[in-house]
Amino acid sequence: MTEQEALNVSIMRDAYAQWNSSKGASVQQLMDLMADDVHWCSLGNGGAGQEFTAVCVGKQDVPRYFEQLGADWQMLGYEADEYVAQGDKVVMLGSCHWKHRGTGKEVHSPKADVIHFRGGKIVKFMEYYDTAQVAAATQP
Repeated sequence: MTEQEALNVSIMRDAYAQWNSSKGASVQQLMDLMADDVHWCSLGNGGAGQEFTAVCVGKQDVPRYFEQLGADWQMLGYEADEYVAQGDKVVMLGSCHWKHRGTGKEVHSPKADVIHFRGGKIVKFMEYYDTAQVAAATQP
């Protein structure tokens, strides 16, 4: 692993630790890591029951994702188990555990994030998780 790859992994390891310890309440550290032209994407892509996952274009748009996520879901746990780095990309493999605030149903899903860096800042974030399980948890 190159020095830059190791630095990018270290940055994300710290960010995920903060995200988990705050149970999703603290997003400032993540926001500070983003480039102004970041693209924040999700496999859910704004689908039914997952409207918060619509693509965010630009750092000024990303708070919408976190606000809607927090309004609809309570984080119960977020584990970042493994990191793979190559060039300007870091892949995080782990799991997440959420409870839908409206239905009380819980989701425990494998999680993979692909983060692209440019100049030490996140320019693209793409998350993968069990969208079917999330959609089902939003239904009464």
